[in-house]
Amino acid sequence: MPSLDTPFANLDLIRQPEQANDPLQAFDAADQYLLEHLAAQDTDSRCRVLVLNDAFGAIAASLSGHMQVVGSGDSHLARLALEKNLIRNGKAFDSVDFVPASEQWQGCFDRVLLRVPKTLALLEEQLIRLHGHLAPGAQVIAGAMIKHLPHAAGDLLAKYIGPVQASLAQKKARLLTAIHAERPRATSPYPTGYSLESPRLELLNHANVFCREGLDIGTRAFLPHLPRDLGSARIADLGCGNGVLAIASALTNPTAHYTLIDESYMAVQSARENWQAALGDRPARFEAADGLAGQEKQSLDVVLCNPPFHQQQVVGDFLAWRMFQQARDALVVGGALYIVGNRHLGYHSKLARLFRGVEQVAATPKFVVLKARK
Repeated sequence: MPSLDTPFANLDLIRQPEQANDPLQAFDAADQYLLEHLAAQDTDSRCRVLVLNDAFGAIAASLSGHMQVVGSGDSHLARLALEKNLIRNGKAFDSVDFVPASEQWQGCFDRVLLRVPKTLALLEEQLIRLHGHLAPGAQVIAGAMIKHLPHAAGDLLAKYIGPVQASLAQKKARLLTAIHAERPRATSPYPTGYSLESPRLELLNHANVFCREGLDIGTRAFLPHLPRDLGSARIADLGCGNGVLAIASALTNPTAHYTLIDESYMAVQSARENWQAALGDRPARFEAADGLAGQEKQSLDVVLCNPPFHQQQVVGDFLAWRMFQQARDALVVGGALYIVGNRHLGYHSKLARLFRGVEQVAATPKFVVLKARK
């Protein structure tokens, strides 16, 4: 794999989760453009830099040791990638402070290097939060591959930060630089919420939650077929999003024990708040994690999952396949994984390679609900 070579460092980088013979690299031309642009400016070791949405730590790891760097974003996998890539390149895993998107930054920054996220609501929330955290003359420099750079990104920078200057294209990447100007403190429109009729729930969703504006159709197909009469079973909602599957399940399984896991910090934050609103002080565990990678083997009776089919801009079933493997390892013998998926993804045959029995619980013209027993 090629290394990331910039004026700050020459780094050997890996993606997370790791795949054997992964054809994709852990950085792109927009990362390189941001670093080269910063290197051309008059900055020194006292410069305080906030790096946002650094998918695999390429930017923050490059700047580590050169400036005072803080990383932040909504992906736990990105945090793991940063820590692993720091170690991989001879640096301490904690040499860059990381602040989850569910928490607030501290102090002021001279530069903000920002990868434009797929979800513009996350970008808007981050720009709103920068109020009070920008030093006089600070720059917010947003980078993206041109094909993933919507016009609205520049509009949001101008609205919340200051005048915006677009760069020339370089290797199909572009930068948008906003110079900090005084703006009135904006009121964030996030979290947003929506209501469900069955079960009757009010669900809030922080800015980067999947299907923030309404229940996704896969989950809608899954909800009527969640398992009942589970007694004191140990149940995990894997990729929990706003927690709706676990909450709906918990309402009909009053003595079951729940763990809600997602790699998005904002999803876990949303799930915790929704659980408390619906179920009060009923105990549950909430964790931002790499799926069930840290779960003790044979420690769960049931796993509920609406698996993702993309990681950032990359579409594929790698993450879903990995979640199925994690679920198999974490389940007791006789335990079951329940999933919903698009018919065309062929999850039935994939699950049959991992589990001793797979049955179709329900189907719609577009989705299937499957039960795989270990």
